Amino acid sequence: MIRLKCNECDAFAEPLDWRCNACGGSIDIVGLPVFSPDAIHDGDFSLWRYGEMLPVEKHFTLGEGMTPLAPITIDDYTFQAKLEYLNPTGSYKDRGTTTMLNHIASYEVDEVIDNSSGNAGASIAAFASVAGIKARIFVPSDTAVESKKSLIRAFGGTIVESLNPTADVYAEAEHTTYASHAWSPYFVLGQTTVGWETWEQLGRRVPDAIATPVGHGGLFLGFYRGFKALYDAGITDKMPIMIAVQSAGVDPVIQAWEQKLDIPVSITPQHSVADGILVTVPVRGKQILSAIYETNGYAFRVENDAITQAQQRMTSQGIIIEPTSAVTVAALPQIREKIGDDAELVIAFTGNGLKNIGASL
Repeated sequence: MIRLKCNECDAFAEPLDWRCNACGGSIDIVGLPVFSPDAIHDGDFSLWRYGEMLPVEKHFTLGEGMTPLAPITIDDYTFQAKLEYLNPTGSYKDRGTTTMLNHIASYEVDEVIDNSSGNAGASIAAFASVAGIKARIFVPSDTAVESKKSLIRAFGGTIVESLNPTADVYAEAEHTTYASHAWSPYFVLGQTTVGWETWEQLGRRVPDAIATPVGHGGLFLGFYRGFKALYDAGITDKMPIMIAVQSAGVDPVIQAWEQKLDIPVSITPQHSVADGILVTVPVRGKQILSAIYETNGYAFRVENDAITQAQQRMTSQGIIIEPTSAVTVAALPQIREKIGDDAELVIAFTGNGLKNIGASL
């Protein structure tokens, strides 16, 4: 039986709850179907090919998922790049948005809200528009990229600029449906499909390591949970090493990992060019760190100059990614030093560089 349950106090939650009403903790879906290769819809070339494992009624789709896995060699480093920036609205967020908004569409909801630096807001505005639902997106007035705000508006979303969008959206969530890419268990549900796709694209094999940028860690946990579902089903006998990368200016997960802590540390944010991961308090930080520890993984920080150089280096190779995506490329020397040159590495490119090309290239 599918239920929502608190990760902290084990209290059950209601279908549209975004966090536990008893203790304020994050909630997750329990009772998920066991992954079965026989249940894959081979003729569906979107993430909905795994619909039997996703307890959501599909009302609409933009063809999200099934992004390419491309072999890359750069500066003598080789890896497989999961091109998540080729999702419909230009970021990996579409994976979680489609399951979250399809779930919400099963109820009588006429408006949703979220707080976002840009990518999640654009994704939610687009899918909400398809669903016939209004979307208000609270964005940071001091750091949000103008082109991303324009994209939110183009998809039909309403922008609310704020110096403290998190506090403002929490207050608004008292009487409006909060479609939170950070909190919603249905958003993380959609992200698990990235692991299943990667497994299929590698010939039904598990790579040695996965590296992603980490803010709230939705895609990071998606990879982890996707491969964990395969492992728990007895389909694979190993888990990939999970590697989190953050910018030096905003690195609560890295600092916690270095100190062997179970939850991210409190930080004072500094300037970072990686606008997509400007997250000082990751909602699922405890789960991110647990995944790193469980897989004998790593957490690395990279400087702004290295991020910019990595982005430009990828552009020269025909891959146009936003600065946030480039943090993993900037971390390649650190990653390869730890896992070795022969380990099969998959890196996620999370956001399309066309969204901020004028500001960053």
